[in-house]
Amino acid sequence: MTTDPTAQTIVGATAGPPDHDPAGDDAGASIWRVAARRLRRNPGAIIGAVIVLVFLAVALLAPVLAQYDPQALPGRTEIRPTFIPGPSDAYPLGLDRYGGDLLSKLIWGARASLLIGVLSTLLGLAGGALLGLLAGAFGGWVDTVTMRLVDLMLSVPSLLLAVSIAAVIGQSPNAVVIAIGVVQVPIFARLLRGSMLAQRDQDYVLAATSLGLSRRTVVMSHIVPNSVGPVIVQATLMLATAVIEAAALSFLGLGGGSPITAEWGRMLTAAQNELEVAPRLALWPGACIAITALGFTLFGEALREALDPKTRKR
Repeated sequence: MTTDPTAQTIVGATAGPPDHDPAGDDAGASIWRVAARRLRRNPGAIIGAVIVLVFLAVALLAPVLAQYDPQALPGRTEIRPTFIPGPSDAYPLGLDRYGGDLLSKLIWGARASLLIGVLSTLLGLAGGALLGLLAGAFGGWVDTVTMRLVDLMLSVPSLLLAVSIAAVIGQSPNAVVIAIGVVQVPIFARLLRGSMLAQRDQDYVLAATSLGLSRRTVVMSHIVPNSVGPVIVQATLMLATAVIEAAALSFLGLGGGSPITAEWGRMLTAAQNELEVAPRLALWPGACIAITALGFTLFGEALREALDPKTRKR
C-alpha cells in the first residue's frame, strides 16, 4: 500500500496547532486589565505617563527638591533695572525680576498647579456626576430641566465663564478652583447622562428589572458602575485643561497672591515686562504649562482608546 506524501503534508498541516489569534489574548480578561495591556503597547501613553509621573513627583516633593521657599528672594540685592542675573552655580536657572530663584519658583509652581487642577476637576466631577445621575436615572421632566440648565452653561465660552465667576467671587486661589470646577460641571453631566442612557437599554438591565429589583438598585448597582469609564477618562483630559485655565486666570490677575507668588501663570504675568532683558522668565513657566498639559492629554487620549472596544486591533 502506497502513501501519498502530499496528503501527509496536508494532514500534518491541518493537525498542527492553530495560528495564534492576538485578539484571543483579551478573552475573559476584565476591561481594565485589557486597557492596561493596551496602554503598555502605546508609545503615546508611555510618554504621557512619564510626563504626568514626573509632574506629580516634582509637585509632591517640592519641599525637598526646591532650594528656597516659594516666597524667598535670595538674590534681590543682585537685581538691576536693566540686568537680571542668568544661570549660575547658586541659581541653576537664574533669578526672576524680584530676586527669587527661578528653579525653586517653578518647582513650587508645579505644586500650586497640581492642587488647583485636582481640586477643580474633583469639584467639576462631583457636580457633573450629580446632574448626570439625576438626568439619566429619572428621565422625563427631570432630564429636560437638568439638560436645559447644562445647555445654558455650555452656551457661554468656558474661559469667559471662568473669568466671570472668579471676578465675582474675588481674587484668590479658591476662586480659581471654583471657577474652573463650575466650567467642567456641564461636560461631566452630559457625558455621564449619555453613558447611562446607553447602558439603560442593555440586556442586563432588562434582566435585573425582570427579577424585581428596584430602580435605585438597578441604577446604583448596575448602570452607574458600567457608565463611569468614559467619565474617568474625561477627568484625566480635564486635568490638562484645568492646568491651562488656572495659568490663564492667574495671568489675568484673578488668582490672588502677591507678585512674587510661585505660580506659573503669575510668573508669566511678571515676565511680560522683562521679555527684552530676560526672555527665559517667560520661556520656562510657559514650557512647564505646555509640557504638563501635553502629558495629561497624551495619557487621557491613550486611555480613551484603550477603553474603547471599537479601536481594538484584531
